[in-house]
Amino acid sequence: MFGFYRVAALCLDVQVGNTAYNTEEIVRCVSLALEKGASVVVCPELCITGYSLGDLFHQDLLLQNTLKSLKLIGDAFKESNAIIAVGAPLRLNGRLYNCGCLFQRGKLLGVTPKTYIPNQREFYEKRHFASGRDILGERCVLPYFGEVAVTNFYTDLSGGDLTIGVELCEDLWVANPPSGNLAMAGANLILNLSASDALVGKGDYRKSLVLNQSGRCMAAYVYASAGVQESTTDMVFSGHLMIGENGSMISESKSYSDKSHMIFGDIDAKRLNMLRLSEGSFQDFNARSFYERGAKFTSLDEVNSLEYRFVSPTPFVPLSIESKDSNCKEIFNIQCRGLAKRLNATHTPRVVIGLSGGLDSTLALLVVVETYRLLSRDFTDIIAVTMPGFGTTNRTKNNAVALAELLGLRLLTIDIKDACLQHFKDIGHDPHSLDVTFENVQARERTQILMDLANKEKGIVIGTGDLSEIALGWSTYNADHMSMYGVNCDVPKTLVRHVVQWYAQNSTEKELSQVLLDILDTPVSPELLPADKDGQIAQKTEAILGAYEIHDFYLYHFAKYGAEPSKMLFLAEHAFKYPREELKACLKIFIQRFFSQQFKRSCIPDGPKVGTISLSPRADWRMPSDGCSKDWLTNLE
Repeated sequence: MFGFYRVAALCLDVQVGNTAYNTEEIVRCVSLALEKGASVVVCPELCITGYSLGDLFHQDLLLQNTLKSLKLIGDAFKESNAIIAVGAPLRLNGRLYNCGCLFQRGKLLGVTPKTYIPNQREFYEKRHFASGRDILGERCVLPYFGEVAVTNFYTDLSGGDLTIGVELCEDLWVANPPSGNLAMAGANLILNLSASDALVGKGDYRKSLVLNQSGRCMAAYVYASAGVQESTTDMVFSGHLMIGENGSMISESKSYSDKSHMIFGDIDAKRLNMLRLSEGSFQDFNARSFYERGAKFTSLDEVNSLEYRFVSPTPFVPLSIESKDSNCKEIFNIQCRGLAKRLNATHTPRVVIGLSGGLDSTLALLVVVETYRLLSRDFTDIIAVTMPGFGTTNRTKNNAVALAELLGLRLLTIDIKDACLQHFKDIGHDPHSLDVTFENVQARERTQILMDLANKEKGIVIGTGDLSEIALGWSTYNADHMSMYGVNCDVPKTLVRHVVQWYAQNSTEKELSQVLLDILDTPVSPELLPADKDGQIAQKTEAILGAYEIHDFYLYHFAKYGAEPSKMLFLAEHAFKYPREELKACLKIFIQRFFSQQFKRSCIPDGPKVGTISLSPRADWRMPSDGCSKDWLTNLE
């Protein structure tokens, strides 16, 4: 469903040189993987014989038994649609090659010989094996199987989402891994049959290779390595298993187990394919020669549930504490450096910023203060303005005042109620009618004040709106929608909250931290409608639109991967505990507003990009302001 395929990496309990035992163990373990719903199963390098055989690879009996084992493995899975990759030494055209063999429905689709043969320190593979570089693209005759393709590229020509590339162990460690060219030619799933020995620090480096290569190739990468039952004459093998996708680890095992073990991952092939369309350089490569080498396989079965894939409910926010700290520092630094450059380029001495006591204006103010500190400028040139209106509560007003005072800033308080009442009178609007006009008059009055103050003070207005509001069009056109530089424009609401929290936790000023924490605890609101009878915020944004964490989730998968609505809903059900109907209603609002509010994004102010998603019409996101959302809404239904 939705392009998800379950893949498995196996580490096998082998008896070195005992092909019959190893074959039985391969069949047993692959069968277990298939019972768990795997569509692709990857075994280690030379697993039929064991990797650490040395000169026994030159024994004719061993090579004959290897062919018998391959036949038994193929016959065992004649009824399975899964792709099964096993490692074997094969004699092709009079030379011995270290090969990966791919089966489907009992048929040997083809063999992939190892290209780069290690021959240094503990490895001396050139003593036994030839490089397969010169026989790629040929067809060789094998007993039991007849003519087979020699290829490292397997194409699905029956309409599926997967195209498979194969490399073996050392192929990944060289300057130009085969998987790079295979990915450029279309492979979005790389299988690596490996036997990499365990050394101090090598496991971490091996992991970085898998993650980096999967990221560069925008592919899923399945790595299966030999385990501790290999010969320990000179080396120990750890059985390192990894499944990566586009730079992220889906599943990993470093067990050093003396028993067979396996890991699973649910990879998203459609996501990878869409990512390549929007972000990759995959259109610039001549893939014809690689496609000609491709061996066909039948479309694989997709999975309907994600048992082996974590779907983060907060894709914009890193999960680990270490990543959170470093990411917040970098985000904050990008915002500050962007503003610093703008201030220097415009020779602007002052900035004007509206301070509401809410989350977005708080982050924007912290960025302004840090930027002035960075430029060694006087804080008296920061003009903070709080503009209470009909919906302003004591809580937000007091927090705005406290924030400015604790940061040592000049604060102007300009009550907008009288000006708004005059404007209602001018345009003939009933002030008791709490409609969109009632709300937007206040928003535009505030922006007028900020713009005019900026002119008066020879400054610029700092925008406070965030990426989530920009995506949903949750702003008043030519009011809070407009500024002279928007420092939060590429920071989604979930991340705004996260950065402010990080700042509060790292502040040495206790009173400032307390104010920031109270702002974090305040419901998100434009405060354009009157407070309730207890003086509390009545107009709560998330009660109207739905939770921002859900909208940010949809924004991430829609803008970054082009996910269809039904798939986004499927992912959201795995990520959140909200009821399905609430998730669906929120998604409908997201689609409708994202399309209908593009006209606001088409003319938003400049601002710094901080993450992988931006909705700037000058850079990352360009769409017609009058685009139709019907197909997306139909898909959701």
